[in-house]
Amino acid sequence: MPRSARERRKLLSRSARNLGTTFTTAAIVCIAVPNLGHPERYLPSLVLMALTIVAFYFVGESRSWPWAAATYLLALSAIGAFLLPGTEPPNVETTNGIVLFASTAFPSLIAAVVASTRTGWLVVAAYLPVLVLTVLVTWGVGHSVFVVLSLLVGWLSLFVAAAWLAASLARAFSGMARLGRAHALERQASELEAQRRHGARLLHDTVLATLTLLAHSGIGVNPDALRNQAGEDARLLRQLRLGGTPMPRSSGGYTLEPVETSDLGHTLESVKQRFGRMGLHVAWHGAGQILLPSHVLDAFLLSLSECLENVRRHAGVGSADVTITEDDTTVRAMVTDSGVGFDLEAVDVGRLGLAESVIARIRDVGGKVRLFSAPGSGTTVVLEVPK
Repeated sequence: MPRSARERRKLLSRSARNLGTTFTTAAIVCIAVPNLGHPERYLPSLVLMALTIVAFYFVGESRSWPWAAATYLLALSAIGAFLLPGTEPPNVETTNGIVLFASTAFPSLIAAVVASTRTGWLVVAAYLPVLVLTVLVTWGVGHSVFVVLSLLVGWLSLFVAAAWLAASLARAFSGMARLGRAHALERQASELEAQRRHGARLLHDTVLATLTLLAHSGIGVNPDALRNQAGEDARLLRQLRLGGTPMPRSSGGYTLEPVETSDLGHTLESVKQRFGRMGLHVAWHGAGQILLPSHVLDAFLLSLSECLENVRRHAGVGSADVTITEDDTTVRAMVTDSGVGFDLEAVDVGRLGLAESVIARIRDVGGKVRLFSAPGSGTTVVLEVPK
């Protein structure tokens, strides 16, 4: 169940609890006060009403159908107890308390169920036994018309109020969800724009400057210095391709990773941040501080990024799990999602962006790829590369 639906049910169930306990307490007072001298007259009904208050508390806490049904039956038993042998027929004051209980406490339960079902037939089915039993209990007073009208007005009023409250909460949570999505999209657009500007400045400060020197044949620049600068620019482009964000130093250069080996944990964080900006939540598990040769790390991370991009585009879910493991010779990444999945035999793997971007790239560095999926069961891709 979506979070908004759970919150809506929670608020409605607590509204039912608050209304039910308030009205039941008022009914107990209306019945008990005129009979303080002879509390034994209606003791069974008063005890059952007190238990109804307890049941209403659990309706608000559990938000479940069984407690709502149990509360209804308990309240119905409280009215039926007035018909027990040896119980004195209700007088006018007691009748007023019974009618208050039947016309307000019972329909308070509507709020607890209106969020999750079509309640029209259910309200009628619950109303009729209460009406019949209340009329039977209060028949001797001779106020049957008053009883029928009171129950009709009470039930109808609380039904309309519960339906209005449920609809209002649905609109409110829907609006909050749209606002949250709009905020996330705006933040994502701002972050992407900031990243684009950062990348443009970075390229202007480094790669474009080097290319300008090369266009002028490197006149006035030491060849070794130009060669070193070109090497650093190549490493910078590699980090940008992997989703990294090289940071400027006070000297005017940029903080870069070593060429020979790179820390897998650090570069995985770049991938995680990249997909987080695009709205995909990635949960990382297992090892992270692993050193791999630069060309193997490139293939591993680019293939892993392509797998996550496939999840973002095709899986129909907003999250994925990545588990990193290693042994003496191999590093593995298992990318798992709980999305729509697909039939491996019915779909051309080459059309999934896997043939070149994942499988061929991993095989070029001596690794292998395994793919598991089924319609409705999500997808798992296992990447293996040598150390």
